[in-house]
Amino acid sequence: LSGLDPAQPYFQGTPIEVRLDKSDADFVDIIHTDSAPTIPNLGFGISPAIGHIDFYPNGGEQMPGCGKNPVSQIVDLDGIWEGTRDFVACNHLRSYKYYSDSIIYPDGFLGYTCASYNLFQSGDCFPCPKEGCPNMGHYADKFKDKIKGEFVKLYLNTGEARDFPLWRYKISVTLSGKSKIKGYVNVALYGSDGNTKQYQITKGTLKPDNTYTAYIDAEVNVGKVTKVKFLWNNNWINPTFPKLGASTITVETGQN
Repeated sequence: LSGLDPAQPYFQGTPIEVRLDKSDADFVDIIHTDSAPTIPNLGFGISPAIGHIDFYPNGGEQMPGCGKNPVSQIVDLDGIWEGTRDFVACNHLRSYKYYSDSIIYPDGFLGYTCASYNLFQSGDCFPCPKEGCPNMGHYADKFKDKIKGEFVKLYLNTGEARDFPLWRYKISVTLSGKSKIKGYVNVALYGSDGNTKQYQITKGTLKPDNTYTAYIDAEVNVGKVTKVKFLWNNNWINPTFPKLGASTITVETGQN
């Protein structure tokens, strides 16, 4: 049984006979997309974990793409009717959009078990444990025999618009060169199943022999990594023509 942002008003904090909970089916998975408090934030969705596994995409309160101005949302690509509904309840309605995208992407929407969204964002809960990570949405029930805890809270990030799934990578770059400079480092991944755009790994002072790490949520699952594109820029013209390289770049995928 999949709960798509189950309702908060009149249900949160009530006995389990009144609301959805894990005793209602052999396996209950929940997607929380609008779990901010009803007052003052007008959150429509329940916030506590109530299923066997509970997914909190983007932290579960504010979904990317829902902060657009009303006009652009109402005349969105999905049409005026859907745009009007999205303006009123965009976060709440993201749950069914993520679910429908999950049917098309069986390898997408990996949820990482974590104590909080902030810890997930900082990379504390990466990569997946040895039993793997469940996929939010249609394929969540593949995980039902692996649940150990009382409540399992899972976090992930999504895109702003269709297609919503993102794939998380940890990228570490060790720099080489003779002197430190100010600037930024970008990396793009190329693989057997596709390529990513450039992602910024670090900016500020770049020191040779230092290692810089970033977690990126890529718009494509590149599959087996075949090539890494490394780009650095010092933002302004420097008459000494400093040189900087990468002695190593390590890419780790969330799944394994």
